[in-house]
Amino acid sequence: MDKLARNAHELFHIQLTGRQMEALVTYERELLDWNQKFNLTAIRDAESIRTKHFLDSFSCVLAWGTNPPHRLIDVGTGAGFPGLPLKIYYPSLKLTLVESVGKKAMFCEHIVRLLRLENVEVLKARAEDVGQMKEHREKYDWAVARAVADMKVLAEYLLPLLKIGGTMLAQKGESGPAEAQAAERAIKLLGGKLRQVIPVHLPGVADDRYLVLVDKCAATPPKYPRKAGTPMKQPL
Repeated sequence: MDKLARNAHELFHIQLTGRQMEALVTYERELLDWNQKFNLTAIRDAESIRTKHFLDSFSCVLAWGTNPPHRLIDVGTGAGFPGLPLKIYYPSLKLTLVESVGKKAMFCEHIVRLLRLENVEVLKARAEDVGQMKEHREKYDWAVARAVADMKVLAEYLLPLLKIGGTMLAQKGESGPAEAQAAERAIKLLGGKLRQVIPVHLPGVADDRYLVLVDKCAATPPKYPRKAGTPMKQPL
């Protein structure tokens, strides 16, 4: 864990406290334990969890710098990434986690209880349904998703959740820049504008990673997101 703390500081200027480190140790232990029963993530050893889950989650800090989110929604969070590590680092963050797979949503709820994290809501729901809920639509200043779907699909999941002036953050692999360009028409249709693509380098990880940032400039037309399953089958 010391190496994680060092890397977080060197790469993202994140200074983790002893208490935050303890929370991450607990999170890692529970993830390894639950994974044996439920197959929550393909990443199964402690070192990979620290780099490919925790450090990768902290890379989001490159998107907002010294102005972190007030209200963040993490769509398709899986076992809680990047939302829960960000919540551990920013205790005052209001966080909503969206996960449609029951056992993954249950694990997130377990971690929230165990670590006594306040102002965290876990929704076992589809992103398309959440985007049409009055209490979530256009309510967030940041909406994030990691490796959930193609950019055109992600834009339809995330942009309806953002207030005007908010930002969509997609954590992507090597296809990120090309996907961002290909999705520009869909992004515009949904009220967004591509801002920038930030490269991310994680120690010991060979493949390229990117943060794709899209600003919400106008209200999303009411018919988006379309009903569950449609964005994936018929991307904009």
